Amino acid sequence: MSILRRRSPRPRYVKEAVRHGLREEYVYDQAPLSRRLSDNIDALKQIFARSADVVFYPFTLFDNRDGCLIYIEGLVDSKHIASDLLRPLTRARVTKLQYPTRKLSVRQLVHAYVTIPEGESASTLGQVVKYIMEQYVILVVEGEDEAAALSAVSRRDRSIQEPDTESVIRGPREGFNENIGTSISLVRRRLPTPDFKTENMQIGLYTKTDVVLCYVQGLADPEVLQEARERLGRIQMDGVIDSGYLEEMIEDNPYSPFPQIQNTERPDVVAASLLEGKFAILMDGSPFALVAPVNLWSALQAAEDYYERYMIVTLLRFLRYMFLNFALFLPSLYVAITTFHQEMLPTKLLFSVAAAREATPLPAVMEALIMELSFEALREAGVRLPKAVGSAISIVGALVIGQAAVAAGMASAPMVIIVALTGISSFVIPRYNFAISIRMLRFPLIVLAGSLGLFGLVMGLIAIAIHLCSLRSFGRPYLSPVSPLDGAGIMDTFIRAPRWAMEKRPVEISKANRRRQTDSTRPRRRLPRLRQT
Repeated sequence: MSILRRRSPRPRYVKEAVRHGLREEYVYDQAPLSRRLSDNIDALKQIFARSADVVFYPFTLFDNRDGCLIYIEGLVDSKHIASDLLRPLTRARVTKLQYPTRKLSVRQLVHAYVTIPEGESASTLGQVVKYIMEQYVILVVEGEDEAAALSAVSRRDRSIQEPDTESVIRGPREGFNENIGTSISLVRRRLPTPDFKTENMQIGLYTKTDVVLCYVQGLADPEVLQEARERLGRIQMDGVIDSGYLEEMIEDNPYSPFPQIQNTERPDVVAASLLEGKFAILMDGSPFALVAPVNLWSALQAAEDYYERYMIVTLLRFLRYMFLNFALFLPSLYVAITTFHQEMLPTKLLFSVAAAREATPLPAVMEALIMELSFEALREAGVRLPKAVGSAISIVGALVIGQAAVAAGMASAPMVIIVALTGISSFVIPRYNFAISIRMLRFPLIVLAGSLGLFGLVMGLIAIAIHLCSLRSFGRPYLSPVSPLDGAGIMDTFIRAPRWAMEKRPVEISKANRRRQTDSTRPRRRLPRLRQT
């Protein structure tokens, strides 16, 4: 009888998958291995039918028993297999005294002769398939109902490089790569403490993606951690390819344009966030880590803010907040004033704007929408094109199209200036996903301003403020520490206080251990100058 026909009750995860509408993946999870090697190979070949990269390598052991190695080509090191697995099990130029007269089990063979580390045992077909998919080499021997899973992984990982999306002038140059082990080691190197915890789990019915929840015990809120575990545990889907899949599944409000989870490629940002009481999620196959809980103000903070002196950082933050308002309100404010509230402009400026708009056939709201859509299309084209020509085409295209539109009378010169300044302002925002949210909200504000003037603009502003007040990131207010007000957290929002002055962590993030440094870190009065003799 075939091994595959020995069906047993389906395991829990298969039942849950079927209950959620997903197709049952396997029917052989608990089918035990046979002592006949041919039965095991036939069953595995039936499972991996039409899988050309799954290799079945038969050979004869030194005790004349038949054996077989099963692995996925390209995911294991073939040289490692030949030197550390096949050679000690098949060598013949030895005397009989070097090998025992009795037959050894698979475990005894691996323990005595094989030098490949991390030996695991498998007694069912489901375990064998699981280990093969996890890039192990399976050793099956005639007369044994147990197989050995040996680690000979061959990974071609990208080297550790500086992230392109979060480059800094002063600070570490390391970034995560797609290997989750490397990513964890980069964070562990910055947090060499046993309080740094990592909890492993697998998500994805087919991909079996490794996901790691990282936090510092004693700093992270246990309620937030438990909520993160529950949200990750509820994910039942075919596969997880990137951390963006997880972000959409675990955020509090999936219908909000504002990101409630921060993504980063920098291990120093993750380490600093963990020291504030947050948690991070790392995923195999993705260089982006997820950090939560976050607030609105963290979207305007860059990694370099904590490596430069506080006076410079405070000035840069005021600059970011000013240009954030430009990126969100400048086009709609121009449309509202030129359409409904011309009396707000000085006389000379009003005459200049009216003269520039005299040859334009379109109303200001349509002109703004067309120019903004054209600019967004050029920016998206610059991102998708090769790097060597992408930036040049986006800049030159904007200049050429803007000049041609003004010359043809399709757009006014002030509108081109407004759109260009708005586009530059959006690049000042450090977080890419937050900048996209601002760019999205710009269009409904333009429509409101073109319909109701400043009243529509104020209505849109009030709607955005109400929405931000209702947002949560893993239960934490999105506008904290401003609302609710927290004195310790406010020192790192609009301004960046000196490092020695930020003695406590924000209360909305870490309530267990709020003090991050002692009073002795404050600078003392300098010693009196010595008199010269």
